[in-house]
Amino acid sequence: MATKTKSQISKKEKFSELLLQVNNDLAITNSLDEALEALVGITTSIIKCERGTIFLNDPKSEELYSRVAQGNFMREIRFMNTKGVAGWAYTNEQGAIVHDAYKDNRFNKNVDIRTGFRTKSILCTPLRTVSGKRIGVSQLLNKLDGQFSDEDLELLEAMTAQAAIAIQSHVALEQMELARKKELEFMDLVSEISSELELTSLLSKIIATITTMLDAERSSLFINDEKTNELFTMVGEGLSQELRFPNHMGIAGHVFTSGETVNIPHAYADLRFNPAVDKTTGFFTRSMLCAPVTNKDGKIIGVSQVLNKQGGGFSDEDVSRLTAFTSQISIGIENASLFDNIQSLMNYNESMLNSMSNGVITVDGDGIVEKCNPAGIKILKIESEENILKKEFKTIFKGKNKWIVEKVSKVEDIDFLPDAELEFGGEKISCNLTIMPLTGGENESLGMLLMIEDISSEKRMKSTMSRYMDADLADQLLEAGDGDDMMGGKESIGTVLFSDIRSFTTLTESLGAQGTVGFLNDYFTVMVDCIQDEGGMLDKFIGDAIMAIFGTPVAHDDDPDRGLRAAIQMMHGLNEFNEIRKSQGLPPVDHGMGLNTDEIVSGNIGSPKRMDYTVIGDGVNLAARIESSCKKYGAKILMSEYTFEALKATYRTRQVDCVVVKGKTEPVHVFEVLDFHSKETFPNMIEVLEMFNNGIEYYNEGNWEKAIAQFKKAQKGNPDDKCSNMYVERCGILKKRDPKDWDGVWVATSK
Repeated sequence: MATKTKSQISKKEKFSELLLQVNNDLAITNSLDEALEALVGITTSIIKCERGTIFLNDPKSEELYSRVAQGNFMREIRFMNTKGVAGWAYTNEQGAIVHDAYKDNRFNKNVDIRTGFRTKSILCTPLRTVSGKRIGVSQLLNKLDGQFSDEDLELLEAMTAQAAIAIQSHVALEQMELARKKELEFMDLVSEISSELELTSLLSKIIATITTMLDAERSSLFINDEKTNELFTMVGEGLSQELRFPNHMGIAGHVFTSGETVNIPHAYADLRFNPAVDKTTGFFTRSMLCAPVTNKDGKIIGVSQVLNKQGGGFSDEDVSRLTAFTSQISIGIENASLFDNIQSLMNYNESMLNSMSNGVITVDGDGIVEKCNPAGIKILKIESEENILKKEFKTIFKGKNKWIVEKVSKVEDIDFLPDAELEFGGEKISCNLTIMPLTGGENESLGMLLMIEDISSEKRMKSTMSRYMDADLADQLLEAGDGDDMMGGKESIGTVLFSDIRSFTTLTESLGAQGTVGFLNDYFTVMVDCIQDEGGMLDKFIGDAIMAIFGTPVAHDDDPDRGLRAAIQMMHGLNEFNEIRKSQGLPPVDHGMGLNTDEIVSGNIGSPKRMDYTVIGDGVNLAARIESSCKKYGAKILMSEYTFEALKATYRTRQVDCVVVKGKTEPVHVFEVLDFHSKETFPNMIEVLEMFNNGIEYYNEGNWEKAIAQFKKAQKGNPDDKCSNMYVERCGILKKRDPKDWDGVWVATSK
C-alpha cells in the first residue's frame, strides 16, 4: 500500500514538473507563432510521436488552418472545422484518440494525399483560451512506441491548458499589433492625401484602402450630378461601366438626402434597397455600410458605400472608420480641384515639368528660344545653354531641319508628328515631335513649345519588343550587355501558357471579316495586359489562340506562380470583357487555358530574311495538349503536375486526371485551378471538392461503385460540374474491366 502511494506521488510530481516546463518554455516566447511552436515541440517530445500540428480556427471561412506544423510540407493546410478528426475534436469540444486512422470514418485522407505523410494514429484536443473559448486544435500523429493512451490525452490536455495563458496573451498582443497597423495605414493614407493631387488616383487609393481595412468585398464612391440630380460612380471597384440613378433612390439615395450614415446587415430585407443595381452589375449585395460625403461648407456632395463585410455585418468600429475615411475623401476632392484650377493657370510651367524626360524647347512670341532642358541640349548636340538661349529659333533649326520653322509658324493647335527625322551634328535621329502653343490667361499667346522624344536604336527596338513582353522585361534585355546571348539559343526551365477561344469559327461567321479583326484586337488587348502584368512574354498569336512564356529570356524565382496568376487574371478579365459585350447585346465569349512547366529551348528561329524569337520543345507541346483538354473536363484552367509541384503559393486546385496524352508515352497528372470561381459559378465548392477527391481516391483503387457514389454526390452539390459527370460515365465503362489490371492511368485518344 505504501509503495502505491509513493508511486502516485512520484507520478504527480513528474506531471507537475512537465507542466512547469511548459509554463517556463512558453514564458520566454516573443510571438504567437513562437508560443505555438514551443507547445508543439514539447508535446511531441514528451508524448513521443512523429509530428504535431496546431490548427487555428478561421471564423470568417469556418476553416481550420495549420498555423504551426512539423514536417517537410510547408504549405498551409485548410479544411472545414467540422471535417476530419481535428474538426470533430473542435466541434465536439473534447479530445480524441484514434489508433488506426484509415479505419476511422472521421479521418480526412486528403490531407495525407496533399502532404505525402502516412498517418497511423492520432491524438487531438481542443485548444482553448483561459476563458474556455475554442480557438483551434492541438494534434499529435503516430505514437512512436505503442499506442496513444488516456494518460497521453490527459497529459496533452493539461499541457495545452497550461499554455492557454501565454497563448491568449500573444493572441491579444497580435490583435493589438493588427489594430495599430490599421491605424498606421490610416495615418499613411492621410499623409498621402496631403501630397496627392491627381484626383482619380487619390480616390482609387482611398476606396481600395476602405475595402481592405473594413474587410469588405468592394467599395464605391457616388458623386451627385447637380445637372441631372443623379448619383454616379466616380470610383467603383468591380465595375466595368459607370452606374447612374436618381439621387433619392436606394440606400445611397437615402443617405444622400438624409445625411445619415446607414449600416444594414441584410440588404434585401431593407425596403430602401434597390435590387436593380445588382441586376445591372451581376453582384450580390448582402450587407451595406453607407456614409455621406460633405464639402468644407457642409454640403452633401456624394456617398461612400462599402459592401459585404467578410464574416457578417459591419461593426460600430467600421462605422467610425468609414466616417473618418469619407472626411478624407472630401479633403482630397477639395485639394485636387484647387490644384486643377492652379494647373490651368500655370500651363506653361506644368508643360515644362511633364516634358523634362524628353528634349523640351520653348520659344516666345518673337521667335526667341527661352528654355532648353538638358535632354534637348544633348539631342541637338549643343555644347551648352549659352549656345541656344536667347537665340532666334530659326538660326537653330536650319538646313535639313528648316521645315520645323515653317511648321511652327502655321501651328494653331497641338500638332503631333510621329517618327519624324531630324539631323544634328551630321547625325540623323528618329523622334516623335510635338509642337504645342503656349497660352496664358484669356488665351494670351505666350509662344510655342517643342517636345522631342528620341526613338532611335534602343527606343525603337523597345517599342517593338514591348508589343510582345512587359516593358520592364524589354528594358532588361536592352540594357543587358549580353543581349545577343539572351536572345540566342539556350535551354532553360520555363512555364508555357496556351489560351484558346471556344467556338471561334461559329463566332466569326456572325461577325464578318472586319468584325472578327475588331473583336480579336479588343480581346487580345485584355489578355496580353494580364500576361505582361505578371512579367510574361507574348510568344505569338495563333489565330484566336495565345501562347505566352514565363521564365525566358529573363527568369524569376516564381515564374510558375506568375503564369498561374496571369491565367486567373485572364479569367477575371474575360468576365469583365463579357460584361461589356452583354451591355452591347452581344453573346459572351469563353476560352480555356493550359499551363506546363518544363525545360524548353528558346532563341531567334527562322531564315536570314525573317527571324522570330520563340520557344520549342516537348514542354510546349504538353501545354497545348493540356489546354485542349479543358473542353473534356469542363475546365477553364488546367495545369500539369510539373507546374503544380513548382508553385510557391497556395491555390484552390483539384486533380482531375492521370492521363497519357496523345503523342506521349508517360502519364501526367492534370490539375484544375478554381481560384477565379465565385459562389455563383461554382456553388458548394468546398463540399463538392471533398466528395470529388474521395471519388478520385476510390477511382485510383479501382473501387468503381464507391467512386460512382462519391461523384454522384459531387454532381448533386454542383450539377454543372462536368468533371464529376465525366467520371460517373468513365467509371461505368471501367466497371467492365478487372481492377487488378487498373493502374489509375487513362489513355487519351484525342489531342
